[in-house]
Amino acid sequence: MNSNKEILIRFGYKVREMRISLGISQEVLADKAGLHRTYIGMIERAEKNITLINIEKIANAFDVPINELLKFK
Repeated sequence: MNSNKEILIRFGYKVREMRISLGISQEVLADKAGLHRTYIGMIERAEKNITLINIEKIANAFDVPINELLKFK
């Protein structure tokens, strides 16, 4: 698998995993992060190459440090 795609898949899975563990929808996460609902879905499906600024927005929405979003299994 292309290593560029692999990081997007892992990051998207992590966002989805954290969102589901909190019991919130993509729409709620998007609202908390100041992003669009469809953008969150695209991140979770590894369809978007997310920027550091938006990673920070999602981390803030989860109330975790950025590095927590980069801890993959």
